[in-house]
Amino acid sequence: MQLDKVDLNLLRYLDSLLREQNVTHAANQLGITQPAMSNGLRRLRDLFHDPLLVRTSDGMKPTALATQLQPRVQLILQSVDEVLHLGKKFDTESSTRVFRIMASDYAEATLIPPLMDRLQADAPNVILDVMNPSDVSFHDVEKGKVDIVINRFDTLPQSFHQKSVWVDNFSCLVPKDSPTAKNFTLEAYLEAQHVWVSKTGFGVGVGIQPEEVQKLGWVDSTLANLGHKRNIRLFTRNYNVAMITSKQLGLIVTLPSLATRLMEKNDDIIVLEPPFEIPPVELKMLWSPLLQHDPGHIWLRSSISECAKIIAESNSL
Repeated sequence: MQLDKVDLNLLRYLDSLLREQNVTHAANQLGITQPAMSNGLRRLRDLFHDPLLVRTSDGMKPTALATQLQPRVQLILQSVDEVLHLGKKFDTESSTRVFRIMASDYAEATLIPPLMDRLQADAPNVILDVMNPSDVSFHDVEKGKVDIVINRFDTLPQSFHQKSVWVDNFSCLVPKDSPTAKNFTLEAYLEAQHVWVSKTGFGVGVGIQPEEVQKLGWVDSTLANLGHKRNIRLFTRNYNVAMITSKQLGLIVTLPSLATRLMEKNDDIIVLEPPFEIPPVELKMLWSPLLQHDPGHIWLRSSISECAKIIAESNSL
């Protein structure tokens, strides 16, 4: 097989077909018609002398050869993309690009407002579309449909690029006039009622089971290791709801320190250090290898990193 006799666009078709495992979806991803993609699949089958995708009861599935080809094809396309983007710059002043960011409520409340301030000055026509974790799957990010994900993660696919945004400690929001605030010991903490707030990872979550302590996250796992358990009255995935509830109902909220800074000017709430040591939490951003060399994406990642550094330094993290 000679290279000058091969249409290299077929590699783009193959990459999309193996990602989507559906001819129509692959065609939509590349912005071509379904018949054109079907013709591309036929040519690919002739080229490799293999069906590549076969129909099963679970839909189209890749053959053994296609599974071997996929990472190699992706590497070739990434290399070509890198070459084509060499020397190109992102025009921040004129760009009207929409960047889609999946951010946890914690990341959105602490990072997005100052990031938007920066973008207003540097890229006045760029638009951010911020989604929550239940809107997005790993597959969406892998295909480049979502530009960047900012959250805390227990596990990550090895193929994704990632970078630390910041490392944050924990603080407690405590009603100022409560007896707990005057004597904030571990015993007082355990006797009080609490709000649980968290959302990590991707996809639609499931309901919390209070007895499953190890699934509740950093705070409750740490307490469990000390032989204790807190009295949680409210489970929420929204940091603002958690903080408002602390003020209105007198509940304690234990959450990353940068989030508690949002309530520092509230006279009804005080911010205290937890009466036990909680391991710090790391906020990360990750993105698809398909976007690694895109000039606009490089600019956005740099803007997020620079903004996050200023936030972290100003709060002495």
